[in-house]
Amino acid sequence: MTRHSCRLIVAACGLSALAATGARAGQVVPGEEHCVINVATDDRLNIRAKPNAQAAIQGRKRHDACGIMVTGSCKGNWCPVEEGHVTGWVHSHFIAMVSPALYCVAGVAPGDILNLRAYPSAQSRVLTKLDRHQCGIAFLPYAVGGWQKIRANGWEGWASRRYLSGQ
Repeated sequence: MTRHSCRLIVAACGLSALAATGARAGQVVPGEEHCVINVATDDRLNIRAKPNAQAAIQGRKRHDACGIMVTGSCKGNWCPVEEGHVTGWVHSHFIAMVSPALYCVAGVAPGDILNLRAYPSAQSRVLTKLDRHQCGIAFLPYAVGGWQKIRANGWEGWASRRYLSGQ
């Protein structure tokens, strides 16, 4: 897939809004992977046995964790989920869908690469390097300044948004 075709797919699907605005509540899609949002860094999202805040806690996920699958339609603000061996309910305000892997590296000079970093900073350690023609990149629902958290080739990390299609 070429960088140009990646841009066409992103534009057609309207996915650039997620990248431009960062995490938002309400982006819940049954059958898709979601990440935890709107939870403080020192707190956890509770996965409840029933769709209410008083129900027993089945499991917990940290503030930036992904891998939560929404398994059906939400009931009001509560969505049925599965995470590993845990099933239960979470409030939709605290989850957002991972984008389909339709983004590409864009604007990287010939002979150069895009660094995937551990944190949203040019001084952060490099986790891996992405080829200037890399596609199949998923946007995770986290953005800080000009940085976007992404998933590519099995890695999760931060990349400068100016080098990703679909801005």
